[in-house]
Amino acid sequence: MKRNIILLSSLATSLLLSGCWDITEPQRMDYVHGIGIDYKDGQYEIYMQLINFANIAKSERLNPQATQAEVGHSQGKTMEEAIFKLYRSIDQKVFWGHMTYLIFSEEAMKNENTIAIIDSFLRHSETRYQIWIYCTKDPIQDILLTTPILNKSLTSSKLSNPLNSKEQETFIEPVNLRNLVIGLNEPSHEIGIPYVNINKNWETTNRPAQDIALMGVGVLSKNGFKGFIENEAAKGMQWMNNRTHRGELTFKLDGNESDYLTTTMKKIKVNIKPLVKNDQVTFEVDVKLDATLNGFKTNVSAEEIRKKIIKEVKKEIRTTYEEALAKDMDIYRLSEHLYRKNVKVWRKLEKDGKIPLTPNSISKLEIDVNNVNPGRKTFVETIKE
Repeated sequence: MKRNIILLSSLATSLLLSGCWDITEPQRMDYVHGIGIDYKDGQYEIYMQLINFANIAKSERLNPQATQAEVGHSQGKTMEEAIFKLYRSIDQKVFWGHMTYLIFSEEAMKNENTIAIIDSFLRHSETRYQIWIYCTKDPIQDILLTTPILNKSLTSSKLSNPLNSKEQETFIEPVNLRNLVIGLNEPSHEIGIPYVNINKNWETTNRPAQDIALMGVGVLSKNGFKGFIENEAAKGMQWMNNRTHRGELTFKLDGNESDYLTTTMKKIKVNIKPLVKNDQVTFEVDVKLDATLNGFKTNVSAEEIRKKIIKEVKKEIRTTYEEALAKDMDIYRLSEHLYRKNVKVWRKLEKDGKIPLTPNSISKLEIDVNNVNPGRKTFVETIKE
């Protein structure tokens, strides 16, 4: 009798213990790595990239027989309807916690519900604020099926990990969900989303190859999409950003039409000061940076190089500003600088969070090249001091 009581007590106690009986095993789940969103003929088109973990953590020797990822496609009147249609063709439970990037087509960016779509991803219990955001003009499916150079793991691609290549060159600042929410909530309520396309200038020994390349930004505001700033017209953004690691500047030297020099710019510090006079605001911009020579040139002094750098950086900053102004963009977030430093004047001038800007709003643009580093000295003379 006593043994029965002990046995029953043990069974009753074990029922109260917590366990892992309701946990889904990792091999019984499919993992979302990237999502692409397009909008055509009044329908949302969703592209879901599911990653195969067989090649994860094998960045040097991948299994050539294993498929890195598969991309599913579905349509719906809403994004959620399209995703639920896609669930019907997926064999396992879908886990969203490893989603690393979200990419919009140009038509999706133009859609009035873009902000609502972003909000849906923020509300999902499994997604994180560190999801990277991109936009493109190329077919979404082709972007998602593009594998990194040398067939490395998808987790090392530029879309999945933009911070790695950013240290080499910060042409465009990466933007994640957290940055995007802050940019849209703070004046001027605009954010530049990295614009990517498929670059086809790579080849293997057997066939042409392709990779994803940064081409500029697509500017999104709370009121809709404002357009793209691409290629050379976008270069001024890197000189107006304190988070720029390195940037490239190529300019022509005097005396020879075909004589060019490339310098690497580092340690960029930007100070933007709003000046208010009779309820009119202008901005004084001060940019400090260091330059390192990447080439060997004789008969040129450090002072000549310094003057050329100042001229070219000013030109690129002005070009980007004017390109953005033509599309009603506050690309350097001048409205936010006024909001931070003189909120009373900002309240008088703002309309939908933005202040009116003109080509003369940047009244002073000062570029200081603190140091011109000649780099490694191989020959007798690189630059004249």
